[in-house]
Amino acid sequence: MKIIGSAATAWPLVARGQQAAMPVVGYLSTGVGSLLPAFRRGLSETGYVEGRNFGFEYRLSDYGLERLPALQRRLRAVG
Repeated sequence: MKIIGSAATAWPLVARGQQAAMPVVGYLSTGVGSLLPAFRRGLSETGYVEGRNFGFEYRLSDYGLERLPALQRRLRAVG
């Protein structure tokens, strides 16, 4: 049995020395049938430019579901 899953979220990230917060998209996936290329393309097509008006952080579990909780904690630590 295969479980396919991914999730994305966004939160503001304030870089040192900057006044405004830049949103950061966090992407967590097992890597099975990764939707990452399509997700990034969709962001681009709607006018979002990585590094200009949003940041992007992703974590892939390399097909190991047991790794997802730890990767989620590491992704949360970024924001």
